[in-house]
Amino acid sequence: MQREWRVPALVPVVKLIGAAALVGLGLLFAEGDRVRLVLAAAGAVALAGWAARDLLVPVRLAVDPTGITVVRGLAGRHRLPWDAVEAITVDRRPRLGLSAEILEIDAGDSLHLYGRYDLDAPPGEVAEALRAAHGETP
Repeated sequence: MQREWRVPALVPVVKLIGAAALVGLGLLFAEGDRVRLVLAAAGAVALAGWAARDLLVPVRLAVDPTGITVVRGLAGRHRLPWDAVEAITVDRRPRLGLSAEILEIDAGDSLHLYGRYDLDAPPGEVAEALRAAHGETP
């Protein structure tokens, strides 16, 4: 059985709206100052690029009985067989009055980190599903 976790569909849309808003604000407040306009455009391009990655590679994590597939770099994928996975943990930390969770997949020479907006699911639930796919008890 294969299972995938992906970026929520709304996230790249919000990023693209933010990019358009940056351009609009840059045009509105530039007042002839090219530096402000260039900074707004650079921020918009970065945000649009980030959104493009979410649209082109929406699946961040996949699991099947033989291992885990993770996204590496901008659009690459890397296969981690189960014997390469040393630990699957969830790091919970309070931040600004809220609790932030990060899924950590430790593969020895690499560490893969995923938040809720990478997975469209709570990291704790994803960790349980990964462990279950491997046959571990949580």
